[in-house]
Amino acid sequence: MSALPATTREVRLARRPAGLPRSSDFDVAEVPLSLPTAEQALVRTTYFRVTASLRMMIGEGAESVEGVPFPVLRPGDPVAGGALGEVVIAPEGSGLKPGDLVAHGAGWREYALVPAAELSPLDPATDPAVHLGHGWTAYAALTRAAGIRPGDTVHVTGATGAIGSVAALAARRLGAARVVGGTGSAAKTEALISGCGYDAVVTVGSGSLTDKLAAAAPGGLDVVLDTVGGDRLAAAVRAARTGARIVVIGALSGQLAPNGPGRSAPVSLDSFRLLLKKVTLRGYSADDHPEAEQEWRDLLDGATVPHHVVAGIEHAPQALVDTIAGRYLGPVLVKPF
Repeated sequence: MSALPATTREVRLARRPAGLPRSSDFDVAEVPLSLPTAEQALVRTTYFRVTASLRMMIGEGAESVEGVPFPVLRPGDPVAGGALGEVVIAPEGSGLKPGDLVAHGAGWREYALVPAAELSPLDPATDPAVHLGHGWTAYAALTRAAGIRPGDTVHVTGATGAIGSVAALAARRLGAARVVGGTGSAAKTEALISGCGYDAVVTVGSGSLTDKLAAAAPGGLDVVLDTVGGDRLAAAVRAARTGARIVVIGALSGQLAPNGPGRSAPVSLDSFRLLLKKVTLRGYSADDHPEAEQEWRDLLDGATVPHHVVAGIEHAPQALVDTIAGRYLGPVLVKPF
């Protein structure tokens, strides 16, 4: 084993942001590298995930919100998140050995101390974006919540994000006949069609979103995966076919709102249309079906997924800012070293 450094770097919350976070709301701190206890493994992080959902953890009043599945962060706390890493030191009898690739939840740092019982070796040949991406969330929502059927027309309201960028692939492999994406970035339309497998893409902007959906899916929508809420969800309800299943798996319209804490996403829906067309509308978390993650990897069968890599832990705060601004396609991974 090569000599370990005396110190390691981690990203900490410097202050709770007012509105959308800025890179100056975070610090990159150098701290002593601690050795593991008898129950811990020392892991050298190779990639960690940056997601817009971090905003829910760092805003004022986060402590008072029930049901948010993330730990609240206060100024001075290290940021955490999904990560991949190589085992450096493992306890005897853990089944781990140095060099094993593992997933852990202590990202945003170069080295992590993780309970060995929470770790298991992963296939190093698998694309890091498959290990850390949210494609399995789309798969779980389609199979568990939406009950996708062969021939369905599927609409994904936020097609460029970590979930939406692979949702078309999941829907196609599950038998969808047509998959329509939604985005606020007209510049990403071609990439969504040629690289992500969408048949058509509707963009938010001038013109009626309802009319655009009607043109992209003339027969109506059977399944909607909504990651945005707001006007996009309202338009999807108007475009729903009789018996449509709408699954809410995100609320980016509120999460990315420039004002407020990012934990409220109001929407005005036509409940009369829900009633007449017998539309099902439900919220869903893939965490309820963890077994779907391996099913998704089996369905992928080695396929790669679009993603963006940022080099250097010191650039992680700006990567968060850029992710929230919608500058990337697919999951955003930071390579800390």
